[in-house]
Amino acid sequence: MNIEEEVAMKMFSTCIKVNEWMSEFDGQWGIAGGWAIDLFIGKETRPHSDVEVAIFREDQHMLKKALLDWSFKKAVKGELISWKEEWLEFPVHEIHGVHNQSGKQLEVLLNEKKENEWIFRREPSISFPKSSLFLHSQKGIPYLHPAVVLLYKAKNTREKDHADFLAVKDLLTEEDNKWLLNALQVHVPGHRWIQELMRKRVES
Repeated sequence: MNIEEEVAMKMFSTCIKVNEWMSEFDGQWGIAGGWAIDLFIGKETRPHSDVEVAIFREDQHMLKKALLDWSFKKAVKGELISWKEEWLEFPVHEIHGVHNQSGKQLEVLLNEKKENEWIFRREPSISFPKSSLFLHSQKGIPYLHPAVVLLYKAKNTREKDHADFLAVKDLLTEEDNKWLLNALQVHVPGHRWIQELMRKRVES
């Protein structure tokens, strides 16, 4: 292993560990949130306090079978409640897992889909091709498409969310820029990112 590979391993050690945890999971999945932005860029741009993964709702029981050594709780109206074998229906979409031996934590976000399209749970008129929803880093770690990550971050934007936007906005393709711009105009009209994306389109 050369120095560059060692640095990458150290930077993304959290993501590498999650990839190991999810190795028995046969469904589509990807790391979400700020870590997804950094995996797309190829370097760690800021500290991360937690790690999230995205899966499709239909694969929720597959997740439990893959992570047998974990205990799970579902988030319902701001409260964490033990999740046994019941099917989690919409709008429940957030699961918190704890490894029984190590105490390591993992947040899982359930995503909606219809046929070959991912459906944005907050605004069902917004969709994205299911085949392009998850990308892979050079090390083979799956992650949620950065345009979709930014859409999730657009509501109640925090300082770290804006930092993620600034870090990745100029790396989006023209097609992804257009999709995100349209999605933001529907979901959060007037958001400050809209002007940034429009300016980029004019300049290009």
